[in-house]
Amino acid sequence: MVSKAAHETLAAFVAERDWAQFHTPENLAKSVAIEAGELLECFQWGAEPDPKRVREELADVLTYCLLLADRIGADPEQIVLEKLEITRKNMMNLARLEFSQVAVTTWKSHDEKHANWPVVYVLDDGNGAAHASSNTLRDIYVGETLNAASRMHQHLKTPAKQHLKNIRVIIDERFNKSVCLDLESYLIKMMAGDGANRVLNRNNGITETQYYQREMYREGFRNIFERLKAEGVFTRSIPEIENSDLFKLSPFKALTEDQANSVEEIVNGLLIDVERNSKSTIVIQGDPGTGKTVMAIYMIKLLIDIKTFTSLEDLDSDLRFSNFFTERNQRLLHDLRIGLVVPQQSLRKSIKIVFAKTPGLQPSMVMDPFKVGEAEGIFDLLLVDETHRLNQRANQAGAILNTKFATITSELFGSDDKSKTQLDWIRAKSRHQIFLLDAAQSVRPADLPTELLSGLVATRAHRDGIFNFGLRCVSKRDPISCLTVAHMRDQIFQRNAEVGLSRMVAGFAFPWKSKKDRNEFDIEIGQTQLRWNSVIADWISSSKALEEVGSIHTVQGYDLNYVGVIIGLDLRFDPERRRLFIDRNSYFDKKGKENNPVLGRKYSDDDLLRFITQIYAVLMTRGIRGTYVYACDPGLREYLKVFIPTRS
Repeated sequence: MVSKAAHETLAAFVAERDWAQFHTPENLAKSVAIEAGELLECFQWGAEPDPKRVREELADVLTYCLLLADRIGADPEQIVLEKLEITRKNMMNLARLEFSQVAVTTWKSHDEKHANWPVVYVLDDGNGAAHASSNTLRDIYVGETLNAASRMHQHLKTPAKQHLKNIRVIIDERFNKSVCLDLESYLIKMMAGDGANRVLNRNNGITETQYYQREMYREGFRNIFERLKAEGVFTRSIPEIENSDLFKLSPFKALTEDQANSVEEIVNGLLIDVERNSKSTIVIQGDPGTGKTVMAIYMIKLLIDIKTFTSLEDLDSDLRFSNFFTERNQRLLHDLRIGLVVPQQSLRKSIKIVFAKTPGLQPSMVMDPFKVGEAEGIFDLLLVDETHRLNQRANQAGAILNTKFATITSELFGSDDKSKTQLDWIRAKSRHQIFLLDAAQSVRPADLPTELLSGLVATRAHRDGIFNFGLRCVSKRDPISCLTVAHMRDQIFQRNAEVGLSRMVAGFAFPWKSKKDRNEFDIEIGQTQLRWNSVIADWISSSKALEEVGSIHTVQGYDLNYVGVIIGLDLRFDPERRRLFIDRNSYFDKKGKENNPVLGRKYSDDDLLRFITQIYAVLMTRGIRGTYVYACDPGLREYLKVFIPTRS
């Protein structure tokens, strides 16, 4: 504050001049603005400011401010204190109270905003950060309302929330309805991705919406996150959460407008079909990274929530899917049996973990195609993720699976019809199907053939059942071609240190020697020695993943921040003929080039070229922020320079 000496010096300074005559309050205010502008210039143009000049300009600003205060007869110290108090009140306030009728009633009387202002609130069961090391999940609920006190009294009457103990209310003078809806969505996503919480919210319409100054408000969301983390509401940092599978595969992810429109149409159509007792087939097509898996998980959570909601719950009528939460729809879905089919082992395990931590969802709902075929009874609805990875009749990974394939086919169709595929199993075991696919991501001969997938897309139910999603912008930056694997590895290590979730991957151009002997190296290029992934399921999150190289089977269906792709000698470029070709002797995936004697099919080099190029296409679309590429074949490396800039 202003010292006594400063006041005396200012008074003496004024007494020496006729300030009253020449410096009116208006002129002094203009002088403050001029000097403030000169102070601002000290910090512009990106250069380090001159400390001496900064002090001089700051002194001028402060002097004119004090003169103005004196001229209008105000106490500068009191003005500052009043402003600080107003600012403090206008800043975000995090109120904490007990989840009880008495506490809420008392809190309501403290400030009129407690019953008449847009706020966001968090309820939890009292299990704080101490429970994070155990397997016990904390029950938590996030909401927004214009009348916090009234909403708390409503929640206290809801049986499903009566075990909760704490309330945290986020109040900000700048909040409006749109901001609160966005903050609510943000906190729900982050809490679901934290891994320590069981989020009790219904999935009734979290979507991406625009509103005035959204980016400014979202910057403030990070501060709110840190405040809540300091109180033990969160156990992990923002980067840790955003890089986790729990976050990326969460049923609480906000949908884009296109996704929300499709979900609305699909669910509405499903409800009509269930009521009419008619069958249906829906196909959702999408390029890599367009959110097909998230849509499937979102729809399952939405259907389960419609099925289990109670009339005592206060659902926000402004949310996108709130109109689905009716007693009529609840009756229609009462006995609905739902399953999610995921052919890939790694992705299936990750989704099971998400389901285990989400109320209403069970890990047993996530199955491989064999589990579906062996299951008792008929499913009402099966959603199939990565449909293109379902198998036709072909030699499986082991004798047991070959036997199972024949047994399931015989039980479902009366005989071991070799033409039947796992797609036929899905149709036979369900009344309604939703297939999510990208035909360009078939990577093995045993996968469903292209003509069958094309036929599936061409098939129409009684209404239009095809939904398409376009290509996302895979990365904000162009791919970078590296002259050496060592340089690419250094870049991936650096990127991982900066933002996390950066990995190296490769095609099957290197034998898996370390599978039998962990001391062996699988990939040796120049002086660089690398090993394949030591685990298959959830490799991306495993402790050694950064030091290893993943394959198509460990990353298909996942997103990374940065990816480094090694294109092996299985894919080459002929500079004379100006075409890509494959080298069978450098392709070490036995199942990837195996003929199909059961169906009498042999796979040509052109067939393998399609599979191998599709493998690399999938690998090169994993990096959201950036992609590094190294080609082992000199001809291909030279050819890629035309399209991809090179760094040494």
